[in-house]
Amino acid sequence: MRTIALEEHFLAADLLPRRQHLTDRGLPPGVGAALRDLGAGRIAAMDEAGIDVQVLSHNVIGDTGPDWAGAWPRFARDANDQLAAAVSAHPDRFAGFATLPMSDPDAAAAEFRRTVTEHGFKGAMINGVTDGRFLDHPDFRPVLRAAADLGVPVYLHPGLPPEPVREAYYSGLGEDANFALATAAWGWHSEVGLHSLRLIMSGVFDELPDLQVIIGHMGEMVPFMLARSDERLTPAAGYLKLGVAEYFHRNFHITTSGFFTMPPFLTALHTVSVDRILFSVDYPYSANSRGRSFLDSLPLSPDEVAKISHRNAEALLGL
Repeated sequence: MRTIALEEHFLAADLLPRRQHLTDRGLPPGVGAALRDLGAGRIAAMDEAGIDVQVLSHNVIGDTGPDWAGAWPRFARDANDQLAAAVSAHPDRFAGFATLPMSDPDAAAAEFRRTVTEHGFKGAMINGVTDGRFLDHPDFRPVLRAAADLGVPVYLHPGLPPEPVREAYYSGLGEDANFALATAAWGWHSEVGLHSLRLIMSGVFDELPDLQVIIGHMGEMVPFMLARSDERLTPAAGYLKLGVAEYFHRNFHITTSGFFTMPPFLTALHTVSVDRILFSVDYPYSANSRGRSFLDSLPLSPDEVAKISHRNAEALLGL
């Protein structure tokens, strides 16, 4: 069965010196090398697990110092061109999501349009908040409008929490515990869930009803909370045309990235239906073999597994 994985990361060579301290922190040996590999080694790892296509996106940029904002547009272009070269070299194995210089929304929208029209990218990945602002901020409307105009999705991915949030919520437990709690153990997922609800509450999906958003990690806690959120938020948002849950069902898709146990999957399945769940591994932070084993274990019909494995991605991304 054809298998497409949507949240699979790489790291541009010229960012490595800035990112190494985060790339390798608390991770198994070899992750940094796997992030940089856009060729034979990555394809061999895909073949071993029976993964036909990876939709590649750039790794979370994170904290890169006060000089970074001005360099971001140039870096984003270079990183996207590196990715485009890899896709061109292996068009049957790779596709791309753009990385965008979100500190300059107009430049981000222009780069979004360039990568889709010139390189055939399938959308863009946006990592967390930008200068403390969520995507519902009016400054970022050009980026969301570009996605809607181009007919491609935005993949909303976690990013490092802002320093005031880290200090208030994720401190006092020891350096390693603070970092884990702020990121993969909890903070990343709760932030993307909040980000998703803020987008709905902002009214952006009334303005751009065709805009599609992907979130990973089995829905970033939203499926578990959706009924409660809908019950409490919809009455507070009389200015919206639909209920909160209706927007989530219409405008969001979720992936399995890094979540390979049955309880969160069954919650997602019963909340959003099989038609909006897409397979992802979160390579190389998660092993392709774990993703494959989980996909093969799903208690679904062959037709339903095929939707998750490849059909939903083909329909959403035009693959």
